[in-house]
Amino acid sequence: MSLPPARLRAVRGLALTATVLLTVSGCLTREPERAAAEPGAVPPSTEHRTPDRTPALTAAQAQDALITVADLGVPWGPSEGAATWRDGLLKAATDMPECQQLLDALYTEELFGDVPGTRAVTALDDGDQGGQLRYQVATRGQAAVNRTLAWLNGLPQTCGRFTAETQSAGPQDVEVAEMELPQVGDARQGLRITLTGEPATEDDAYPVLTLEVAAVRAGEEAIVVTNGTLGEVSKDATDQALELGTRRLTQIREQGRAKA
Repeated sequence: MSLPPARLRAVRGLALTATVLLTVSGCLTREPERAAAEPGAVPPSTEHRTPDRTPALTAAQAQDALITVADLGVPWGPSEGAATWRDGLLKAATDMPECQQLLDALYTEELFGDVPGTRAVTALDDGDQGGQLRYQVATRGQAAVNRTLAWLNGLPQTCGRFTAETQSAGPQDVEVAEMELPQVGDARQGLRITLTGEPATEDDAYPVLTLEVAAVRAGEEAIVVTNGTLGEVSKDATDQALELGTRRLTQIREQGRAKA
C-alpha cells in the first residue's frame, strides 16, 4: 500500500535522523588512536636503544696496565732519565714533510698527536747495552688509532730512506722498514728504524742507532713501545713487552666492565 506523500516525507526524515545519531554516537565512543596520529612516534618494541658503552679507562687503570722491571727481568732496570742518544740523534730535521713528522713523533713520543685522553708512560733501561724501552698506554679511540696505524704502515714506502740533519751528530742516513709483531690486540703495526752517522775517525765504525717502534690497538686503547739503543736492539724485549702488556690491559678492562 502506498503512503501519502506527506507521510512518506516524515518517514524518510526519521530514518535520516537515526543514521546521523548512530554516526555521532560511534565517533563519541571510539578510542582515539594517538600513537598513529602523532608523527614520528615509535612503538616501544622498536625504539632505538643506545648500546652500553665500556667505561673509559681511568688514570689508575692505565697506570696498572704498564709493564714493570719484573716483566722483562735482567738486564732491565728502572730508567735513570732520558737516553744519552735521545737529544743528539732524534732531534733532527729533514726537508721531507712526512718524514719530519716521523722524526718529531719519535722525539716527542706522541705517535697519535696532541689528542686528549688518558695516558700512562713508563721507561726501563738496559744497563748492559745502554738501551731504553719506553712503554705507554693511551686512550685515543679506534678511529684515531687506526689512522695512526695506517700512517705507520705507509712509512716504509714514503720514508724508506732519507737524510736527516742533527745539531750535534751531523747528518744521519735514516732507513725505515716494516717489522713483524706478535699477534696481539685487534690491530698492530711495527717499524724498525736505523739512523747511521759518520765515523769520528777512519778507524771507527759507523755509529748506528736502532729503534723498534710498535703500536697496538686493543679496543679503544693503544699500546706503544719504543725500544732503542746504539747497536742492535733486543727484539725479544719488544715482543715480550707487547704480549705481557696487552694481556694485562685486557684483564684490567674486563675487571672494569665487571665492576660497572
